[in-house]
Amino acid sequence: MATSSDRLPPTGAPRALSGLLPFLRPYRAQLALAFVFLLLAAAATLAFPMALRALIDGGLAPGERGAAALALRGHFLALFGVAIMLGLFSSARFYMVSWLGERVTADLRNAVYAHVLRQSPQFFETTQSGEVLSRLTTDTTLVQTVVGSSLSMGLRNAVVGTGAVAMLVWTNPRIMAVVLLMLVLVVLPAMWIGRRVRRLSRASQDRVADSSAIAAEVLNAVPVVQSFTAEQREATRFAEATQAAFTTAVRRSRARALLVAFIIIANAALLLWGLYQGTQAVLAGSMSAGHLGETVLYVGLLAGAAAVLGEVYGDVLRAAGATERLMELLASQSPVASPAAPRTAPASRAGVEVVFDRVDFHYPSRPAQAALANFSLHLRPGETVALVGASGAGKTTVFQLLQRFYDVDPAPRTADAEAGRPGIRLDGIDLRDWALEDLRQRIGTVPQDAVIFSASALDNIRYGRPGASEAEVHAAARDAFAHDFLSALPQGYDTFLGERGVRLSGGQRQRIAIARAMLKNPPLLLLDEATSALDAESERMVQAALDSALQHHAGQRTTLVIAHRLATVQNADRIVVLEHGRVVEEGTHLELLARGQVYARLAALQFAA
Repeated sequence: MATSSDRLPPTGAPRALSGLLPFLRPYRAQLALAFVFLLLAAAATLAFPMALRALIDGGLAPGERGAAALALRGHFLALFGVAIMLGLFSSARFYMVSWLGERVTADLRNAVYAHVLRQSPQFFETTQSGEVLSRLTTDTTLVQTVVGSSLSMGLRNAVVGTGAVAMLVWTNPRIMAVVLLMLVLVVLPAMWIGRRVRRLSRASQDRVADSSAIAAEVLNAVPVVQSFTAEQREATRFAEATQAAFTTAVRRSRARALLVAFIIIANAALLLWGLYQGTQAVLAGSMSAGHLGETVLYVGLLAGAAAVLGEVYGDVLRAAGATERLMELLASQSPVASPAAPRTAPASRAGVEVVFDRVDFHYPSRPAQAALANFSLHLRPGETVALVGASGAGKTTVFQLLQRFYDVDPAPRTADAEAGRPGIRLDGIDLRDWALEDLRQRIGTVPQDAVIFSASALDNIRYGRPGASEAEVHAAARDAFAHDFLSALPQGYDTFLGERGVRLSGGQRQRIAIARAMLKNPPLLLLDEATSALDAESERMVQAALDSALQHHAGQRTTLVIAHRLATVQNADRIVVLEHGRVVEEGTHLELLARGQVYARLAALQFAA
């Protein structure tokens, strides 16, 4: 089972957060406003010790009792004013950064999801859907925590801490010069511990993604798991993955706890030494009590800032690993993409012409085994052609290449230049020169395993034409023999069909898929044999729907059919027999029977049965 940790080194560093800059850039105004409020809140915090010094040295100084009371009241009002500013600016900062965190996270999730949807099937041969879901949920939540909270707290405490250091150096230059020199000795070990936290944060997130991948895979196959009584086995496998994630998380938490403890204790020791020197100065008469109180508050602010920064640094490291994973996902490039200057053909009125010209193709996951070898096939506009052959002959590969889920293998350098480049052409244009959206708009597909979305029957049928009217949907359903059973549902066409259509039978799902393709009404229709896994009654209904699809606009649509049961394609204009990715026979049903070769042997086996 391939996992992200198998492919990528766990290198998440704080600089990986720079990948979020494109998502922050559209909100520069909000970011600037949040920073202004942050600075104002930090300034209000730093003003507190100065107000306290003025209170102690001015409001409590010996003098006339009435004047002293008035002065004391003024100092307390000044302190309360500072508190009001601190509260207002802090709440404004909190709102702005929370808004930014939510907005950036939503944009990031949308970007990752939209990017993944555009990846070719090759991407999903090596990346499990559960891992992608983990990145969309767990990783983006970590990013949200940092952007919407931790980063703001870190910046605020960095400003407060820097301001406190500046004030301490200004008011106590000799003592703080020694303290700052010794702080350098604290930074070096903290950086070493931080690197270990960084590695373990990335590894922990990878283990969580592994467990998510297992869960997604098994939950999509619960009936199979239960039929093989594998519930306990799968629960154990998930528990082992969860335990691995827990173990790695504990190691990360232990390293992070060590980092936080080291920063707090080391800073506290140094700052307490500075305070001790201050008290000695008060006793010696070289410092006032108000000055000492101011120093105590600034030391407290600096110590608190150091503690918070230790916590925030751990969050930043985790978010850096998450951001790195998300940026890797966004950086992945699909090998199949629209050309910079796509070509388009005029709208087809009587189907399309399809030409496979000396096509070779190997799946990326099986580079040594050819799926198609020197494959050539010509479909004329309006023609119905059936592909038959044993499993693995290349029939499904033809469908996937036609929809350009993959690109054909590049021609060898020794290829004949005069013969033109091998490839697939639709209406005379190489598929690689089509815009993907234009190409796939011209193709309708009915897969063997019908896909039903968690939506109503109406929305499922018009999935390919979201703007179709209800009358058009009903007409397509009638042509696909689906109208009667859909009308009988509790809410008719508005009935919610459940995840993957669990409320429908296999035959009903297939007829909805056929109605969906007929509503789209494409010039090229691809039908993967949809009856091989159905009971006799369902097969009869689905076959009638397929026959309706073939006859509807007969001669005005090019149709390519994969046939596992030869009886379903006897009336095709042409039958093409594949073996090991090559065309070995083609002709009508009667012509191929008369030749007595591969097709005749397949027919004898099936019709005799």
